[in-house]
Amino acid sequence: MADTGSAQDHGRLAQFEEHRGRLWGIAYRIMGTVADADDAVQEAWLRWQALPDEPPVASPRGFLTTVVSRICYDLLGSARARREMYVGPWLPEPLLGGAVGTPPVGPVAPDGSGPEDRVTLDESVGMALLTVLERLTPAERTAFILHDVFAVPFPEIAEAVGRTPDSVRQLASRARKRVRAEAPRRTVDRAEHRRTVEAFLGAVMGGDFDALLSVLDPEVVWRSDGGGKVSAARRPVLGREKVARFVQGLVTRGAEQQNLRVAVVDVNGATGLAFTDATGRQAGVFAFTVHEGRITEVDAVLNPDKLGHLDLDRL
Repeated sequence: MADTGSAQDHGRLAQFEEHRGRLWGIAYRIMGTVADADDAVQEAWLRWQALPDEPPVASPRGFLTTVVSRICYDLLGSARARREMYVGPWLPEPLLGGAVGTPPVGPVAPDGSGPEDRVTLDESVGMALLTVLERLTPAERTAFILHDVFAVPFPEIAEAVGRTPDSVRQLASRARKRVRAEAPRRTVDRAEHRRTVEAFLGAVMGGDFDALLSVLDPEVVWRSDGGGKVSAARRPVLGREKVARFVQGLVTRGAEQQNLRVAVVDVNGATGLAFTDATGRQAGVFAFTVHEGRITEVDAVLNPDKLGHLDLDRL
């Protein structure tokens, strides 16, 4: 006789695994950390596993999206309180490799915004945009990510955040306007972005101060996240001259260059840099925003707690 319970468990696991990538992509964009995204997906699995067999869930994708979004929405409130006490700028945890999660398919629910108003999957995981999302309320951030990135209908978002569909529509609209106003201008040409980052690296490693100045935007912003664990600027460094001299100082008083391994890598969907030294005591990941062939923003994640999920020894 077939083991009906085992077959049902296997089917439920298979359904969850089918949507795991999408769930993790949603969780990371809402939370901005790998550990929190992992925890949210694990909790969603436990809730999915605990469901009774009858009646069957009509839409596992919709149900799981609502569950993981609700978990993240609840977590984000306490996470924001901790981040307000953080030493220096708080930046999201970097991802090396391509963007994560399933891209949206089909039109967005009618609310005056069409597909052209939505961010692309790469944009939605980019360090610069995630930093802007930190300034939104938990409800605004959740509504924006679910609707504008993953095309979740407003009634489903309303279940996740405990609001009415009309209220959620207004949340997404406010978030969209703020993102448009505050997100930095950036090139969509991946080749141009990569050339600019490589030019920056060449100037830094070659000690060419003038070349470094030429690749930086006059109003460039450098943010360093050391979390109080390593030496890092506790306030953003602003302006081309200051950033260039700051970078120059990092090189001259930092690790001996012969012991430093630097690699051009994909950071949150765009070309960036990662480095480590032979001892493993110094490491970091740099994400860049590029516009018209110049770097406008640099987000430097140096806090070792935010790099533990990365295999930087392979650089």
